[in-house]
Order: sequence, then structure tokens, then C-alpha cells
Amino acid sequence: MFRAKVNRSLSFLSTNSSRTTTTHGQHYQYLQCSKLPTLYFQRSLPRLPIPRLDQTCQRFLAAVEPLLTPEEQAGTRRAVEEFRQGAGMELHARLQASDAANKHTSYISQPWFDMYLADRVPLPLNYNPLLVMKSDPRPEYQQQVVRATNLIISSLRFWRSLQADLLEPEVYHMDARKSDTAGYRRWMKVAPKALATYASYAFKAFPLDMSQYSRLFGTARIPRLGRDELVQAPDSKHVLVMRRGHMYAVNVLDSSGYIESPSVILGRLRAVLRLDSEREAAAVPLGVLTASQRDEWAKNRAHFVSNPRNADLLQSEVDAALFCVCLDSEEDGVYDDSHQEPLLKHLLAGKAQNRWFDKSISLLISADGTTAVNFEHSWGDGVAVLRYFNELYRDTQRQPFVSTESVHTPAEGDLANVRPLDFEIDEATRSAVAEAYAKNAAIVDGLDMHLLRYPHLNKPACKQYGLSPDSIIQLSFQLAHRQAFAGYVGSYESCSTSAFRHGRTETMRPCTTATRSFCEALLQPARSRPPAGELRAMIDQCSRVHGQLTKEAAMGQGFDRHLFALRNTAQREGLPVPALYETEAYRRLNNNIISTSTLGSDALLAGSFGPVVRNGFGIGYSIQNDFAGAIVTTYRNQADGKVFIDSLESAFDKICAVIKESDSGSKERK
Repeated sequence: MFRAKVNRSLSFLSTNSSRTTTTHGQHYQYLQCSKLPTLYFQRSLPRLPIPRLDQTCQRFLAAVEPLLTPEEQAGTRRAVEEFRQGAGMELHARLQASDAANKHTSYISQPWFDMYLADRVPLPLNYNPLLVMKSDPRPEYQQQVVRATNLIISSLRFWRSLQADLLEPEVYHMDARKSDTAGYRRWMKVAPKALATYASYAFKAFPLDMSQYSRLFGTARIPRLGRDELVQAPDSKHVLVMRRGHMYAVNVLDSSGYIESPSVILGRLRAVLRLDSEREAAAVPLGVLTASQRDEWAKNRAHFVSNPRNADLLQSEVDAALFCVCLDSEEDGVYDDSHQEPLLKHLLAGKAQNRWFDKSISLLISADGTTAVNFEHSWGDGVAVLRYFNELYRDTQRQPFVSTESVHTPAEGDLANVRPLDFEIDEATRSAVAEAYAKNAAIVDGLDMHLLRYPHLNKPACKQYGLSPDSIIQLSFQLAHRQAFAGYVGSYESCSTSAFRHGRTETMRPCTTATRSFCEALLQPARSRPPAGELRAMIDQCSRVHGQLTKEAAMGQGFDRHLFALRNTAQREGLPVPALYETEAYRRLNNNIISTSTLGSDALLAGSFGPVVRNGFGIGYSIQNDFAGAIVTTYRNQADGKVFIDSLESAFDKICAVIKESDSGSKERK
């Protein structure tokens, strides 16, 4: 899922302090003009390895150990050994043969697409995540329609650079000062293309897969019975603009594919607001249907497009739009730093009246200019979206193209370029929208959201004490759950495998025997608790284990995706699903009560997603220069997010106390 964590440093081309807005000029039409073609490394990326079956079995046993009693562990070992020597061997051989016959891709790519597209649950909360962008500190650029215009232009500059092979290749630099340089690019330019990735490794610079980028724009997920499909219109010239449930197709590229001038785009958005102010909010907001259970939406869409006019508008103007721009009204809420939950909840799922969740990318812009990205997840993971998100923020911060003082080109009456989408609504569709609204409202009303900002744990503190930020926060989640709910549960942290061709994600299992040992030791009564030095040594051991698991996952040596692919192979080829998948150990591990995601970004204000199981916790977290933060979502009466977030603060306190005490003791001994 979206919960892919990629720490990376991107290189950006410098821009002139005064930017020309000549519509056909290179500085306006392209965000970047890379010396290396965008897909320069794609051909030479290594293939995602299939782990050895015996290693997968060992890693599975290690992951379930902290969740099981000794008796359960013994039974699980027998089931795993039977799997390893029996059905697992045959399925592994079949998977290897299939992989060898499809060298253009990875063994996980198609099964992962199928998993997403075949799931019938609604997209909001279950799949579509939320990234909230930092506000522009300059009021003249934060105003809603101004910010929307600048975001649209920057999005198009990104898209045109990608299409022209001018967007910088995605590369993870171990030390950007040494490799994110002109010299590195000169060496890469002369490297044989078939070996370019391996030449880059010599600089400790790791190219990443960019196959998902082509689906960022012009893509829509179409509901079908049993399995959805992705459709794409990469040559589209318009965006879908939504306002109070009404939909408008707004041209943003001219007939030759060039980005329209800033004044023209600003004028067309202002024309949308003018048109919308002249009528009531949509009585039948069709976007609500995209929040439905997928088979229900498929049936309702099939009925809706049986009307030829509706079919034409939906396919040519909605599905084919480059992306969606949702201009929310005052009544939808504005950002309040002291009380963020209402707006974040609205942006994550909300009433769905002013959303089209099926679009690959939706820019959500509140009345006060607060901006977020809500994205459909089946087509890709966080790597591509975060790159787009970061580039978008940086470009709008460097030198926006319009401000509140900008003169716009009037577009009132220009129905060729600003097209209200007036569908023909019958009683069946009216009833379907009302039903979908009620179901979505009930789900969203049952969602709780709790936030924590903890100032005593931050990037400088981690550096000062030699700590791994991610390891410490994941350890805190385990401690928080243990002390609040007296147990250990299936825990999920995603890691990108984009260092490989068509890599997706691998699962990290943060609940380990090391984290369990530390939690049990720390929660002992004071008289029997180990001294701070021993506890600190246990923290370091947790960090080492966590680091090793992260390395294995990133290198395609986890076990979750391998086991997933083996089961998928059995199902695809009509073979019995092995008994291992029916064991309590497998069920407990994959009941991801704690599901976590972090995205490191200077542009990110907040990130959130729904729990992946009804009684679970969806935890979006980050560690910044001045605090560690977490947003926890739960379903009311299923899991208690308030108890967890309070326990998390206590866990942070306890772990920080151990670190400080052990550090003081170490200095005294010296």
C-alpha cells in the first residue's frame, strides 16, 4: 500500500530568480530539463529477486514468535516445515518459472495490481491516503484560487517534463554531497545504458524504478463487477474541477499540448467560481458514488452510462481528465493548528460530495488555501506520489506564477474551455447517490482521529544520542500498545522495493522478539527493572534488528510478498491453498492491528490513512526537526485511539528517560 517509506535526496535544477512566463518558453513549459533522460536507468535496473524458500520460512517464524505462546510456536514450526518440504516447494518452483518467463517485470507486480483492483471495499479510508501540504506563508499566494492556479501550473510542468523525458531520474543518494553533482551526471551520461544502474552504484547512488510515473496523470480506476480496471488518457488537455458537488471540465493545455498562460488558467478557475455562485450546491453530487462498495458502484455506473449523454461526459471529461481539483467551500472547514482533526478527517474521507476518488490524483484545496493530495492507490505507491508532492511544493514556493494581484484573462461564457458537466439524472441514480451518501456518512462518522506532537523526541535529539529515528518510533508504538492493551499484535510497516524494476513494496514487521524483550523489561516494577544502561543496550539491539529487517525488505529479501505470491500462484493455477495460510500464526500476523506509514518530506504538514482492519490503528507518523508526530485513526467502539495516543505519549516519556539516564551515567563513568 501507500505506506512505502523512501528516504531520499533529490536533485533539482536551479531556476532563475525572474521566471519568464512566455507560454511556449522552456522555463515555463518544463519543471526540469534534466541532463539525463528520465528513464535513463530503467533498462538496467536489477530484477526483484525471489527469496529462497527456506529463508522465507525462517523469517516468517521469527516474525510470528513474539505473537505466539510456546505451544503455538511449536505447532507453527511443524506447519512451516510441512510447507517447506511439500506444497511450498512446488509453488516456489512454479513462481520461479513464471518469473523467468516474464523478465520485463517483477514477480509481485501483476498479483499486486490484481489484489488492489479485485478488492471490493470502498476506496476512502480503506485505500486512498492523504498527504497535506504545508501552507504558503505568504498570504498573496495562499488564497484558494491563486494557490489552485499555481498548483495546476506546477503539476503540468511536472507532467510535461515527464512526457518529454526531461524530469530528473529518481535516484536515492547515500551522500548527496558526493553523488548528487554535475560530475556524477557526466559520468552517468557516458556509461553504457545497459549498465548505467551498476555504474551509479559506484557513487553510492541508487536509481529507482519509475514505471509508475506514467500513471500519475490522466488515469482513472473504473468500477467493474469483480475486478476494476485502470484506463488512461495521457493526451488529455483538461482537468476536472469540482465545486460544491458540481463538476467542470477546464482546459489547461492548448490544442498543441502547451500549458496555457497563468492569466488564462487563473481566469478559467475564477469563471468556475462565478458559475458556481449562480446556482445551488449539487442536489445529486455524483462524486459520492465513488465512495461506494466497488460492486455497488459498478452496477450504478453501468446504469448511469446506459444514457449515451452521461456515458460520453463521464468517459471524455471525468475519466480522461489529467487530474482532479476539488475546490472546497467555507462550510467544509479550514485549517486550525490547535484543532486539526476536523479538517484532516474531511480531507481524508469527508462527505464525498466534492470528490472523485477514482482519479489517480486529486488536489484538495480548502477555502483558506490548505492543500492536500488524495490519491487512488492501485496504480502506484508513495515513491511517485511523494516525488510529485515535493516537486509541486518546491515549485510553488520558489516563484509562483500568479498572486492575488495578478490580472486574469476573463473566461465567462467560454464554454469551449470551461464546460459545466450537466448530466441527466434519473430517479435510480438519485436514489443510488442518496444511499451511497448515507453509507459513507455512517462509516466516516464512526472514524476517530487523534494527534500527538511530542517535542522531546526529534531529529536533533536522535542524532545527539545516536538513535535511529524510525526504530525509536516503531519501538514506541509497540510499548504503547503493550502497556495500554497488555499484548502484542500484528504490526505493519511498508518499505519500498523500487530499487528493482517494477518493484512495489515489502512488509516490515516491527514487532520483534527484541522489542518484546525491551517492553517487558521496561514495564517491570521499579525494584526488578534492569538499570538504564541495560535498557539502553536493549534499545540499541532493537535498532539493530529493525535496521536489518529494513535492509532485507528494501533488497527484496522480506517474506510477506513471497508468501503472498506463492498463495496467488496456487489460486491462479487451481491448486489447493497450503495449510500454512490457515494457521493461527499466519492469521494473527496478517491481522495488522498496528498499521504504520511515514513519509519524510519538508513539504508535508500531515499524512493520514484509515485502519486496515476494523479493530486496528492507522498510524501516520513523522519525525521533524522540532517534534515527533503521529496521527492515529480508529473506528469507534472497535479500537480506542485516545487510549493508544495517551499511551504513546507515555511510551515516548519512558524511552526518552531511559536514553537520558543512560547517557548521563555513561558520561559520569567517563
